[in-house]
Parts: sequence; structure tokens; C-alpha cells
Amino acid sequence: MTRTQPHLATLVLLTALSVLTLNMFLPALPAMREAFDVSEAVMGRSISLYMLAAAVLQLLLGSLSDRLGRRPVILGLLVLYAMASVLCLMAENITLFLLARTGQAVAVGGGILASAVVRDMYDGRQAAAKLSLIASAMAIAPMLAPMLGGLLETAFGWRSVFVTYAVLGGGLLLWCLRDLGETHTPGPGRSMRVGALLRERLFWAYVGIQALGVGAFYMFLTGAPFVAADVFGLEPAQIGIALGSTTAGFMLGAGLSARLVQRIEPMRLILLGRILPIFAVGAAIIYYMNGGATVAPLFLSTVVAGIGNGLSLANANAGALSVRPDLAGSASGVSGAIALGLGAALSWLTTAVLGDGATPQGLLLLILAALSLALAAALAAAAWEQGETGVSNQKTP
Repeated sequence: MTRTQPHLATLVLLTALSVLTLNMFLPALPAMREAFDVSEAVMGRSISLYMLAAAVLQLLLGSLSDRLGRRPVILGLLVLYAMASVLCLMAENITLFLLARTGQAVAVGGGILASAVVRDMYDGRQAAAKLSLIASAMAIAPMLAPMLGGLLETAFGWRSVFVTYAVLGGGLLLWCLRDLGETHTPGPGRSMRVGALLRERLFWAYVGIQALGVGAFYMFLTGAPFVAADVFGLEPAQIGIALGSTTAGFMLGAGLSARLVQRIEPMRLILLGRILPIFAVGAAIIYYMNGGATVAPLFLSTVVAGIGNGLSLANANAGALSVRPDLAGSASGVSGAIALGLGAALSWLTTAVLGDGATPQGLLLLILAALSLALAAALAAAAWEQGETGVSNQKTP
């Protein structure tokens, strides 16, 4: 069995594939709708079915890699991904396309298992630092993927996007055959012990930090375009730049975390990342409730929220994977599925609550609620972690 440890760039590429697969084809949706002669609602299923399949796969793939090993599962997923991409490229009817597009959701396994590989190779602060580096590098993908997809569709047509997906999948498969060694000792009984992980309250606290932080980001992405256009009259190009601001904040926070975690306890960075956004968003709410009429506080406060996520999410992820290191794959899959599901639910909640009367203070109040719950989860994690450390120290002679 190949045991060479993968380069960090390999793990970044595996994580990037899931982001590119979700976002890069979005600018081509209108052309695809015309090509298949279907409604917008039918074409939109290429997103909803993908996300549903991704959520289910995240629950399954982590446990599967605990049982079989990281390398065979990742290589198998890349084979399936390349095949699904080719089928999307060749599809002549919407049914085959949607089936193949749903199959592309196996890309989500790259990000989930890359996190598990990091935890296999590193402990504690080192794992948190490496995950922060991956997160800061990955923050670029959501900004660049739609731009690349738009350029490909304009220059070569929508099928060129799926040619790119197939090439990326095949190329990454060849690279992983060379670079991705096995980092985990599989065992037939491991996948049966996931219940033990789910009974760990510390694990659920870390999952809450991640899921609610990501959920606040989804709420911003869902509600901010309507507020920016209806209340402040921003043009689409201006809205696109403004939406990217929170991603820039995340990159900054994740980069800082990667540097600081070697000197500062990860839990302190998590708490700092949960507290800072509450003050920023709270100040913006006060501004708008007192008649403020400029757009800057809305986006400045969410930039700070992005910085907070950058400081806290990778460290919380490392904490969740460290609760039961032998089940790191399962932990990564469960936490990813919950974050995706809660993000979708909070996006729906945002549209339902704001309705046709979106206001900046209304959106920010929803975000503040999610951020406050994330802080509560962080405080619980800090208390439980301290309690477990105290018990451990008492047992040490």
C-alpha cells in the first residue's frame, strides 16, 4: 500500500474540485436552459439535486474512508466524477443531464476526505494550521469559478464547462495516483463505531460552531443582493464586488489563523472569531435603526463576520476531527453534511422572513441570531474541553 504523505497542494486541489463543480457552471445555466428547452425551474434542479446528493454523500463517504482507507475512496470518487462529467458533456436530454449532474456530487468527497487526511497526518495546532492554510487558499475558488465558467461559455459554449470538469477530474486522478498515499489504517469495525462519535457533546459543540458560522454566510449571500438592489440601488456588478467582500474577509481571517495558531490556543481564536462579528453586526444594526442610509456598514460588518469565520472555522473543524481521531473521516462527513443542510435551511428562512420587504437591519438581525448561537456553541465547547482536560489531568499521576 502506498504510504507517501500527499503534498498540501493536493489536498487544496481536492477541496477546490467540490467548489468549482458547484459554482463554475452557474453562468452557463441560461444557455443550457435554451439548449434543453426547459423552464428555469427544471434547470434549477441541477443545483438542488446536486446539493441534496452532496449532503447524503458527506454522511456516507467519511465513514467509508474510515473503513476502507482514504486513498481507495478518493481514487474511486475521482473515477466516478470524470465519468459523470463526460456524461454531462454528451447529454442530449435533460433527464440524462440531471442524472449525470447529480453524479458529479461525488466531488464533495474531495473536501471531506482532505480534512480527514490532514487530521491523519497532524495533531492539534498543526492540524488547525494546515486546515487554515487550505481554507485561505480555497476562499479564492468561489470568486474565480463563476468568472471562469462565464468566459468558457462565452468563448466555446456551455459544453466546454463540462469538458473542463472532465479534464480536471481525470488530471487530478492521475496526480493522486502518484502523490496521494494512504494516511489512515483502515479497520472493519471502525464504521460501526460512529454512534460513539455522535454521543460526544464536544463534537456537537464544534459542529455547531462550524454550521452556524457557515449558515450566517449563506444568510448574507441570500439576503444581501435584495437589500443592495432594492434599498440602496446597487447595480449587479457592484453587488458582485460587495458580495466578494465577505470572502476577502474570510481569506484574511484564515491567513491570520494559520499564523497565530502556533502561538495562541485554537479555542481562543475560535472565541475571538465568534465575538468580533457580533460587535460589528450589532453596531451596524444600531446604525440602521437610527436612520442610517448608506450601504457601507452592511458590508463592512459582514467583512468582519468573514474574518471571524476565517479565525474560527478551521480551528473548530480541527477540534471536531480530534474528538475521535480514529473516526476523523466520519466526523468530517457528519459536520460537512450538517453545515450544508443548515446553510440551506437558513437560506430558506432568510427569504421567508425578509419576503418583499428586505431591509438591512432585518437581514443583519437574522445574521446576528446565527452568530449569537455560534458563540454559544463556542462557549460550550470551551467549557466542555476545559472540563475534559481537568478530568484528564486529575487522572495523571
